[in-house]
Amino acid sequence: MQTVEHRLFFIRKLLLMRHCCFSVCLFLSGMAILGGCIERGRNSPMMENYTLEYPSPVYKSLPMLDQTIKVERFSVAKSFNTQSIVFRPEPYKLDVYSNHSWIVNPGFMVCDFLVRDLRNSGLFSGVFSYRDYEEARFILEGSLEEILETDEGNGRIASLTISVALLDLTRSGMPGRLIYQKKYHASEPIGSQTVEGLVKAMSLNMEKLSNVIIRDTYTAIVSMSMEKTSPAKLPESTR
Repeated sequence: MQTVEHRLFFIRKLLLMRHCCFSVCLFLSGMAILGGCIERGRNSPMMENYTLEYPSPVYKSLPMLDQTIKVERFSVAKSFNTQSIVFRPEPYKLDVYSNHSWIVNPGFMVCDFLVRDLRNSGLFSGVFSYRDYEEARFILEGSLEEILETDEGNGRIASLTISVALLDLTRSGMPGRLIYQKKYHASEPIGSQTVEGLVKAMSLNMEKLSNVIIRDTYTAIVSMSMEKTSPAKLPESTR
């Protein structure tokens, strides 16, 4: 009887040892595979992040208005509502750069640069963003409709399209609050055929559009102050 029990005990012990050895081997194999993946990850290209860069427009000849303005968060067209840098290799197709992206969603980026430029312009007594709790009389709403690289056959082009609407909150209801609504477009040839060249060309686009948007906004508010009963008329802007 004892001999049988000893044999059963020995068999259980042997099975347990085999199970432990199998588990250890499985664990070591998994670590080896994971280590290999991590090593390959180190050798893969790093993601490079980009942002626009340009100086704020200067308006030395225009006096400051005793008015406040707030820039609301811009909406973004679905095709460009991503940090990926989008390009169009051919008609009806869009693609993105695999190892290059914007540092933030381009809708935030365009909106934040416009806020920066409005503040640096010195044309308004107060400029607030969608992140601020302060209220303002005038509201600037916007939409990023296009930010991409296109291949026109004779060269690559950086294209930027923004729509804005200026509202006066002292007026009641829509469309009474709407002072003006307009679409702005700029395109710039890409000098060096690189992502850096694209970002530089896009920065020039934003510099041009920011300047025109701020001038149109300023002119609209001045015109509205002079003609309180009629909608503001905007000068023709260079696109």
